[in-house]
Amino acid sequence: MPLGSFEESDVWKEARQLKKAIRALTNTFPPEEKYRLTDQIIRSSRSVGAQIAEGHSRKTNADESRYCIIARGSLSETINHVIDAFHNVHGQEVAKRFFLDERKQNNAIRLSDDFFLLGERPQYSNLAHETEARWRLVE
Repeated sequence: MPLGSFEESDVWKEARQLKKAIRALTNTFPPEEKYRLTDQIIRSSRSVGAQIAEGHSRKTNADESRYCIIARGSLSETINHVIDAFHNVHGQEVAKRFFLDERKQNNAIRLSDDFFLLGERPQYSNLAHETEARWRLVE
C-alpha cells in the first residue's frame, strides 16, 4: 500500500531524527567551526530527508530510487563529518563515543546511543512543539 505523503515514511522520520541529533551535536562545536564543519554537517544531514521527500513526489520508481541513492550519499557525507568532528578534538581523545567503527566487521559505522541522547538535552525539550508550529505555518 503506497504512502499518502512522505511524512508517513519511516525512513523520512528517521532522517528527521538524524537531523535533530546533528543539530544538537553541532551546538557543542567551537565557534570557529560555525562556517566550516558545522555548516557542512547541517547541510548534509538536511539533505537526507529532503532527497527522500523529493523522491517521494516523483512519478516513476526509477526517479524515486535515484533520489534515495542521493539521500544515501548525503547520509554517507554526514557520517564522514561526524567522524571528522570527533577524530581529534583539541588534540585529545573524546570521552564519549558518538559512533562505533564497525567498518572491518560490518562495513559500517554505527551511531551510538550517546549520539542520539544529545537531542534529549533540556534545552531541546520544546523542539517537537516548535517543529509542529513551524509546519503549521508552512501549510
